[in-house]
Order: sequence, then C-alpha cells, then structure tokens
Amino acid sequence: MTRTDKGGKNKNLAMEKPAVWSPENHLSTTVKEMPPSGIRKFFDIVVGMEDVISLGVGEPDFPTPWHIREACIYSLECGHTSYTSNKGLIELREILAESAKEELELDYDPEEEILITTGVSEAVDLAFRATLNPGDEVIVPQPCYVAYVPDVLLAGGVPKPVATRLSEEFKLRPEDFRDAIGERTKALVLSYPNNPTGAIMTREDLEEIADLVVENDLLVISDEVYDKLTYDGKHASFAQLEGMRDRTVLLNGLSKSCAMTGWRIGYALGDSAIIGAMTKVHQYTMLCAPTMAQVAAVEALRRGESEVKAMKREYDRRRRLFVSELERLGLPCFEPKGAFYAFPSIEGTGLTSEEFAEELLKEQRVAAVPGNAFGESGEGFLRCSYATSREEILEAVDRIERFLADLGA
Repeated sequence: MTRTDKGGKNKNLAMEKPAVWSPENHLSTTVKEMPPSGIRKFFDIVVGMEDVISLGVGEPDFPTPWHIREACIYSLECGHTSYTSNKGLIELREILAESAKEELELDYDPEEEILITTGVSEAVDLAFRATLNPGDEVIVPQPCYVAYVPDVLLAGGVPKPVATRLSEEFKLRPEDFRDAIGERTKALVLSYPNNPTGAIMTREDLEEIADLVVENDLLVISDEVYDKLTYDGKHASFAQLEGMRDRTVLLNGLSKSCAMTGWRIGYALGDSAIIGAMTKVHQYTMLCAPTMAQVAAVEALRRGESEVKAMKREYDRRRRLFVSELERLGLPCFEPKGAFYAFPSIEGTGLTSEEFAEELLKEQRVAAVPGNAFGESGEGFLRCSYATSREEILEAVDRIERFLADLGA
C-alpha cells in the first residue's frame, strides 16, 4: 500500500514503523504532576499488616445509628430508587434551611440556595470549579485537609498556602492573610474546626478576617463539616458575620457528626448565583446524591440529635485522655478544640514526620499520619485520630512510649 506525500513522492506505508502507543502521553499535565494523597500513600503501607492500631482514619468508629439505617432500608423496600432533583430532595433541603435558621440565624431558600452533594468532598470540588477562572488565586491556610490544594489546581486555579502555627493555636492570623493577598486573589478557604489540628476560630477571630475579605472583595469557601464537634464554646460560622452571608459558600455534611461517612451526603449553602453555578457542574458529573442516602439524612436531621450529642461526649473524654497521655510522654500537644484529631509535635525526636510515622508503624504497629501530608507547615507533627476506643488509645500510647524509649527520646 502506498500514499503520496506533500512533495508528490510515493511512500510505502508497510515500511513505516507505527508509533508506539503511550497512554501517559495522553494524561492531563496537571494530574500527572499532582502527588497522590499523603494520607492514602502512607496507608498503602498498612495494607496486609497485622495487629495494627490505627490512629489515622478520619471517620467515626461508631456505626450509623439504627433508626437512620432503618429509614434507608424502608425507602428501598418502598422502591424509592429513582433520581431526585439535581439539587436533592426538597424535604432534605427544607430541613437544612430550618436548621440554618435555628442554629445560625441565617435564611436560605431551599429551592435556590441549597444543594445536596455526594459528600462534602464533592461540594469542595464544585465550589472551586464553579467560581474559579484560570489563574485565579485561592488562599489556603495550612495544615489543612488534603483535597483543597489539588481541587484548586484541577479547577485551573492557583493555590497560595499560608502557614498557621502552634504558637498561634493554628488560627489564621490577619497579618498573614493580608500578606498573601495579591491582584489575582479571588477566594479564601476556611476550615474550622480544623483537620488535622483540631483548632477552632472564634467569632472575634473571624471578624478580623472578615474586614480583609470585604476590603479585597473576596469569596470565602467555608468547610464546616466538624461544626458539631466543637468542645470549647459554640461553633462560629463565617457566614454569620455581618455582610458575610452572601460572600460565603458554607459547606457541611453528615459524615462526621452522624457517623455517616459511607453514605456520602454533603451540602452547600450560599447565594443563588453560586449555588446555581455549582448545580450546573453537579448536573453533568454526579446528577444527584444517592436517593436512599438522602432519605437517611432526613431521618438523621429530624431525629438524630441525641446520638450526635452522645458521640460528642465520648470524643471529648477520649480527647482529654489522649492529650494528657501524649504530654506525659513528652510529646507537646496543642489541645484540640474541635474535630477528633490530636496533632502532637515530634520535632524533639530528631525524625521527620514521615520517618517517625513509618518507623512507629514498622516497630510498634501504630498507624498515624505524617503532619506534612497536610502541607509544609505540618512538618514536625503527627496527626492522630482519637475516633477509636479508649482501650485502643491506651494501648497505642503504651506502644508509642516503647517506641520513644527505643529512640532514646
């Protein structure tokens, strides 16, 4: 077989070598350059190991309360297995509107200003994709949840990490925030109570940030998934501040508070223009959150408050126990005011965060997450979840004590 090239000469196709197919050549550059989750990368090591005590899993160790599971089962028995509205069951949105009114004194239209998402993780992704143009900058205080920076990049934005410090109780300082704002800055991510540090920001703390948000005409993406797990005072939402309601995309969900991680129910509250834009992306990617999980969420919000409070009381007991034991071992630990993580400093051991976590797992079968998985400012720390039984916490402490003794620390 022959063909004629542009110069009029015949070329024998049989003599040509076919190009070698390389799937990697067809990958997105952004995705190729993106490192894997620091959490998942570390826990790949855990797979197959025996007798491991895990302090690394960021989810409740309680099963979803029975009456919530039962509501889901009944919905399946009734054949409620079709799509819902893209924005989610109207009954669920109405309950969330009622809750926002009662708890935050904020009015949201359930028809236009509330979107049910497939977990809060989807809500975070949608918020960035619906609001960012290529090159827009997003300020991301760190240490923080591992998805924020990658999600900004996937939306075409530019993440600008800002370090928070143990000496400042891991709160975002106004001066650091101000210094990070540039001509292309469009948004700020807030995540309090914080994963991994357990830090919170009070209303007074947030008001200092709000002044700069207005001055620089910024949007705020506020991830408040741990709001029900606040141990020191009452949770303050950025959207509650004067003039901040329409500047804030408030993200939340039921995974942590109601022990419903696998159900994948999150939600976004905000101005109708932003929620409408998020819904457009949601329509083409997820369509709607699982119907039966939304039914379960209705039950959880209507009748699950007592279980939420009971779980919070138990986390609080574990929190105080674990922090006191870490301090006894000589590992300085900021007292977490929210969520269910302790973030002890391991700098005194002379090991990096990854070295400490890997050796602790190898030598004593205790799994925790290196602090640098949550950003550079997490180096020198270890994230330990106390969403596990008190018995396992005490056994983990004993093993950590043996590990430190072997190190001579």
